[in-house]
Amino acid sequence: MATLLLRLQGPMQSWGTTSRFDERDTQLEPSKSGVLGLVCAALGRDRAEPVDDLARLRMGVRVEREGVPMRDYQTATGVAIASSGKADLGRTVVSPRFFLADAVFLVGLEGGRDLLEQIHAALARPVWPLALGRKSFVPSLPVHLPDAVLDRPLETVLAEWPCLLNGVLPQLPRRVLLEHANEGSVRLDQPVAPFAARRFGPRYVKSELFFTGVTHVPDPSAA
Repeated sequence: MATLLLRLQGPMQSWGTTSRFDERDTQLEPSKSGVLGLVCAALGRDRAEPVDDLARLRMGVRVEREGVPMRDYQTATGVAIASSGKADLGRTVVSPRFFLADAVFLVGLEGGRDLLEQIHAALARPVWPLALGRKSFVPSLPVHLPDAVLDRPLETVLAEWPCLLNGVLPQLPRRVLLEHANEGSVRLDQPVAPFAARRFGPRYVKSELFFTGVTHVPDPSAA
């Protein structure tokens, strides 16, 4: 197994997993559906195309800088009426949009090297513009990291890669979220169909703390 690293850094990010109606939420870390959507944009993969190969990748997130949760006041017109499902062009509703300000994340995807190399090359020259959860939330630095496909487990790479903020691992513990086979909290962001179908299943995510010099690296065989 190999691991590919991505840098997700920008003034605004939004990683919703439960939004269905007027209010749009965000998690405190990147969602798997959001990250794979970004990967599909880089590859030029249409929303109607299968994503089974990408969904099988195991994801981990190292929080470099916690984002500040913010609320954006927006309104929407032409909202569908619940009873009929038809759009009412004269109806306007408040649609609050939540996002993270000034967050920085190091994201790892673990899987077969051939697929990861393909994704890595696409991130350097994406077919479509890349966004951090919403089309208007663009990265402030490239998502692509040079030499970021490594023949090492996800946990090891997230523990050893230099800090994205200043080039060295700080002395403070880092919050890390690792996808797990059957333990942890449940996230409803696992794609189970093409993105056009908007169908997502559950996955388990475990939270760890990594320390400089005495980093606790979980046993990958337990995943």
